[in-house]
Amino acid sequence: MNNVIEIDGHKAVVSLDPDLGLLRGEFLGLNGGADFYGESIDAIRKEGAISLAVFLDMCAEKGIEPYREFSGKFNLRLDSKLHEAAVIAARAEDKSLNEWITDVIAEAAER
Repeated sequence: MNNVIEIDGHKAVVSLDPDLGLLRGEFLGLNGGADFYGESIDAIRKEGAISLAVFLDMCAEKGIEPYREFSGKFNLRLDSKLHEAAVIAARAEDKSLNEWITDVIAEAAER
């Protein structure tokens, strides 16, 4: 079970930790770890807000940029048949492979 929630304007992924019997949250896009646990959604939101505040305060104290920077580039390795199918799908929409993949990722990320 993985879900994304927003706490104080920051996104975090929440999953079930079956060993502990707790929900575990981890903020995305930070330069370090800021994870938190709770027994319910309300508890995880409260603990997440505390964890985020502590993380941001620590970064401010140490002069560290709290947010990870993304270059906009990443490597993708595909099976050759899937690569071919993606090129055909892109051409069918009169797009480059990069444009097509960008559109597909954008649509998926909006969901």
